[in-house]
Amino acid sequence: MGLQGVKAVFFDLDNTLVDTAAAGRRAIEEVINILQSKYQCDEGEAHMICNKVQEKLLKECHDPAKVCITDLRISHWEQAIQETKGGEANRNLAAECYFLWKTTRLQHLTLTEETRSMLTELRKIVRLLLLTNGDKLTQREKIEACACQPYFDAIVVGGEQKEEKPAPSIFHHCCDLLGVQPWDCVMVGDSLDTDIQGGLNAGLKATVWINKTMTMPVNTYPVPHYIISSVLDLPALLQNMDHKTNANLETDKMVRINDVHDSANIESKKC
Repeated sequence: MGLQGVKAVFFDLDNTLVDTAAAGRRAIEEVINILQSKYQCDEGEAHMICNKVQEKLLKECHDPAKVCITDLRISHWEQAIQETKGGEANRNLAAECYFLWKTTRLQHLTLTEETRSMLTELRKIVRLLLLTNGDKLTQREKIEACACQPYFDAIVVGGEQKEEKPAPSIFHHCCDLLGVQPWDCVMVGDSLDTDIQGGLNAGLKATVWINKTMTMPVNTYPVPHYIISSVLDLPALLQNMDHKTNANLETDKMVRINDVHDSANIESKKC
């Protein structure tokens, strides 16, 4: 039996369905090890190089028409090494660090068995779509690495579209792919700026914010319709939304996961 008023659910990928942050930390650890063991960097230098790269990634502005993502990210490592150790640029070392970081991160991007089961069951009652921002090559590699394709009716990568989240156009494109209307859809993601703001911009039925710590910022903006601590809590939330729809209750207010679980009589799960 389907859910009343919900025909499709859009999922973000990074730090929503897969723990990209944890995979990234494992990758950095590997690079630090090789910088120390093979290239005689002391521990402080190795950490400084990796910290500089992560800062560059956060500020990264990539135009695929001008430079490929691989060249850009090797340059991040090259600059970080030179800024830390001085001397001439070492492109070969930078490339080795980049490919070790990239390969290790991909190896640790996994869709857990619990998440696979949740998606399989959910897809029996609603249509599912994966909606991720980012460079098309990078995101497609992540999608391949975690083998999530079979669980979705469609996959949309922001880097392959004219606009990314939070632009309404990419959400409306997703709706067109599934043959649904915005007010039939729910967006689930960890980013207030892209996932939640985008879902609000596009006029979706509801937005669900994955807030793993459940620690609320002083001024939460934009305001999501619902907050859960793990994507595994989504089925209970959707059932709760269904009950509210049937009872003609308002759905435009935030609901904390404890409220959902009180209604569903199940325990909270932390990822």
